[in-house]
Amino acid sequence: MSPRRVYLLVAACAVVVYIGALWNTYAGDDLEMVVHNDLVHSWSGVWRTFTLPYWQGEQGESLYRPLTVASYVLDWHLGDAVWFHAVNLAWHAAVSVLVAVLLYQWAGFGAALVSGVLFAVHPVHVEAVAGVVGRAELMAAAFALLAVYAAVERDSIAWSTVWWILGVLCKENAIVAPAIIGAAWALGLKRPPRRRMAWFAASWVVAGMAYAWVRWNILHTYPPYVAPVFFGQPPSTIRLTAIAALRDITRLLVFPLKLRIDYSPLERTAVTSIGDGRLIAGVVSLAAWGLWFALARQRRRPLEALGIAWIAIAFTPVANVLFPTGVLLAERTLYLPSIGLAVAAGALAAKLRGQRLALVVAAVALLGGVRTVLRVPVWRDEYTYISSVVIDSPRSYVGYMLSASILLLDRKDEQALDAAQTAIRIVPSDARSYVIAGHAALKLGRDSLANDLLNRADRACEACLSYYLVEADLARSLNDDAVADALLAHAHRARQR
Repeated sequence: MSPRRVYLLVAACAVVVYIGALWNTYAGDDLEMVVHNDLVHSWSGVWRTFTLPYWQGEQGESLYRPLTVASYVLDWHLGDAVWFHAVNLAWHAAVSVLVAVLLYQWAGFGAALVSGVLFAVHPVHVEAVAGVVGRAELMAAAFALLAVYAAVERDSIAWSTVWWILGVLCKENAIVAPAIIGAAWALGLKRPPRRRMAWFAASWVVAGMAYAWVRWNILHTYPPYVAPVFFGQPPSTIRLTAIAALRDITRLLVFPLKLRIDYSPLERTAVTSIGDGRLIAGVVSLAAWGLWFALARQRRRPLEALGIAWIAIAFTPVANVLFPTGVLLAERTLYLPSIGLAVAAGALAAKLRGQRLALVVAAVALLGGVRTVLRVPVWRDEYTYISSVVIDSPRSYVGYMLSASILLLDRKDEQALDAAQTAIRIVPSDARSYVIAGHAALKLGRDSLANDLLNRADRACEACLSYYLVEADLARSLNDDAVADALLAHAHRARQR
């Protein structure tokens, strides 16, 4: 089979399973990052975003992703939600083809076909592809792959460095590209002379220092944000909890039947004891990956070993082991690490031909594709998004918080207030719960309580105007213009303090 046919088939699989995303609108963080973001609505946002954090005045503001935001600006002026999702779909198809390109170079068409199709249809990618703001993952992965290709296949210092910096300007996790390249060389894949490797390393150090300097100058006044499950926890508990999460990571990569948007408290709680069963399961998962890597090395299968190493390296920035991050676990963060799984699977399938290869590809496409197709509509709109969280993560504080929004839509205002206050009791630091509770209190005519709740929201997150904008939209959809006006008036007063 020619390379062109392999790449076309992989791209077709990526497009077909996500075609339903074109009917999606905006949901979840899309509302704050795109719909209610003035920076995105102005052409000047294309260059202004390079001087601003990713989130402005929101939780998680110590992030810097200017190229991703610039792409939102372009999309906002070129089309509607359909266009946003079409661009995401194109990025995912491109990443899937790049995976196949690498494997074609390293192990032939059988490996390229299996790895490309597996990556294209893997259900764990739905959050990154079907939701607009998942684009950061797609763009970062594309540029990271190009950086690897330029270094390992083309021996180009300049292009590898350029692609790498473009990747980290999309999302921070692309920082791992040089480590993946180093792993490929260490495992014997087209290793250049030591002098040449030193020049690569020097180029990455200089470019990385420049990036770090720019990033620090923009973000140094913003505090880091950590996942709610880590609030008030000592470093040892954070690490134990992170290791326990490897059970989920393994399941999502190998058997992604159960998917969920949210893994917050109380859906996932901190692990404080080495005797906790979740920690033991995490350690077993880690040992299984380590054993696979060791066997691949022992049997002289370097490409298979690289796939396992790729997973570990790419997951490190979001693993919460070296440092805590803003999420304990999110399926979108597995987009770049899952390339390693595709590489390992392709290496295993490299010798397949004819009917056996066709059966393997068909099975992967069918099993992964069906689950992906069924999952894509979760991001259809805010209602389907909220419903998914409530159904899939009923114990999560986010489930309580978002169920309050559904109850407001159903005009069950007292129950909505109770649900939002339950979310506040579980995690008292999330301003969204206070704003939703304030909305419910205003509906019930309890203005004093509403004012107290909204003041607490302001203390939890200064100048979080988008939270109020989203809630005001919800109120107007219910023809509660007075409530919407009250929410916006409070938000504007808070910004003027």
